Amino acid sequence: LELAWTYRTGEIDRRGEGLAHAQSFQNTPSLIAGSLIVCTPVGRLVALDPVNGRERWVFEPPAESGPPGAGFMPRCRGVAEWRDAQAPAGQHCAHRIIWGTWKFRVHAVDAVDGRPCQGFGSNGEVALDAGRPIDADEFVQVSSPPVVSGEVIVVGSAISDSIRADAPSGKVRALDVRTGALRWEFDPVPRDPADPAAASWHGDSARVTGAANVWAPMAVDTVRDLVFLPTSSASPDYYGGSRPGDNRYANSLVALRGATGEIVWHFQITHHDIWDTDLPAQPILVELRKEGRTIPAVVQLTKQGLVFVFDRENGEPVFPIEERPVPQGAVAGEWLSPTQPFPVAP
Repeated sequence: LELAWTYRTGEIDRRGEGLAHAQSFQNTPSLIAGSLIVCTPVGRLVALDPVNGRERWVFEPPAESGPPGAGFMPRCRGVAEWRDAQAPAGQHCAHRIIWGTWKFRVHAVDAVDGRPCQGFGSNGEVALDAGRPIDADEFVQVSSPPVVSGEVIVVGSAISDSIRADAPSGKVRALDVRTGALRWEFDPVPRDPADPAAASWHGDSARVTGAANVWAPMAVDTVRDLVFLPTSSASPDYYGGSRPGDNRYANSLVALRGATGEIVWHFQITHHDIWDTDLPAQPILVELRKEGRTIPAVVQLTKQGLVFVFDRENGEPVFPIEERPVPQGAVAGEWLSPTQPFPVAP
């Protein structure tokens, strides 16, 4: 085994030392249309010849003066691809690459030449709405790759931690994969009192809380049209006195219907999180043999080192999960859950 080639993004030299301490190259390159697609921390897309590492084309996002936020921690972990089965052969953007950036925008370019898909948003770009003005010390951005389910592309977000209790909403958004138009939204903080999860937020705490966003990669079961969301902590991260209750759908694995955004099932991994135990990993779709039958399962890894396994179709635990008493006692004004879920296996 010998080193074949090395490619450097050049972003530190290009952007200057001002971003050098903040940006982090966390990209997983993807082989798409015969090129190795690399996304730099600030959303610059590069197509490399996989044999020799030479650039085939480069897409530079338009001027980055737009909102939202100061752009701390810029990163781009990956991209999604989509093929239009209805398009004539050779049509531009029939095979497209879609990804999000630190400026909370979603881009779509042709997979072969890297030119913008004109029918997607404005010149191949959709500027997402953060819901309210973002302060100078805050950010809302897209760091993990979107996922495609049927005719929609589902986009999560990364939100700055511990800035304010009423952080921006952690909505997950589904865009029309052809046009970029908003098709549906899912807010992990239930704002509607009629939502069954609203009862797990005492008083009006759901109204004044944000985040619970999905910053880790999502997963899609295309056969069942299911999108699996690993949600994070509600705001603020390390104190929950302003949001008493279990705070569902935060810190949960949530299965949505891809076409509509309807909740199919959900399971909360941490009740009333005050430890920042976001679900940090992409749900893993596997088939398991148990007691003579094959189970289409989803496996969720956690910061706690616990492994939760569910039936993809209905959310039933594949192995028993116990609610166990946990230590109590906290700072004044805090609210603690008396129990937490623990899987007995694997």
